[in-house]
Amino acid sequence: MDASQSGAEAPRDAELLALARDAIARSLAGEAPVLPVGDAPEPHGGVFVTLWGPGHRLRGCIGHITSIEPTVAAEVAACAVASATSDPRFPVLDPDELDAVAIELSILGPLQVVEGVAELDPRRFGIVVTQGSRRGVLLPGVDGVDTVEVQLAIAAQKGRVDLERPYRIERFAARKVHEPAAGEAAQGLRA
Repeated sequence: MDASQSGAEAPRDAELLALARDAIARSLAGEAPVLPVGDAPEPHGGVFVTLWGPGHRLRGCIGHITSIEPTVAAEVAACAVASATSDPRFPVLDPDELDAVAIELSILGPLQVVEGVAELDPRRFGIVVTQGSRRGVLLPGVDGVDTVEVQLAIAAQKGRVDLERPYRIERFAARKVHEPAAGEAAQGLRA
């Protein structure tokens, strides 16, 4: 769902995207994020915040597969800051880069243990592959990940899980909310 679309969740989605951007800007300026006042603790699932640079290139992605923070807003703010400052694959986002970055939120549903790969669909479900203390996660709807086998292999590689040994698979649905990529907002195109 694009944050500009109508629907019952569209206003809240737009607020969460704005909160993510503001939390990153404040963090890069050495300030703490400002969370909505009066948000009561609420049950919620995990959240991932993905940052897309120019040309739809990954610039950061950090999240929690289950909730850690007391509210969705706090979860989004924490993951947004971590995506900009703590993704080990990338340098810390420079404040001058922020305007060129598009933010995508993945709001996760509950984890469901699956008995086999027949219950997976890389377009509909993300996966968590666990083996002892090792765990790999892959969000749903990743470009180029069109088969369960590819999805499983990538998640296993990310978590250093040996697929030749026993492992557990869990799946989750995710509602994606995003800003248009830089330059696309005026055209109404999706990132």
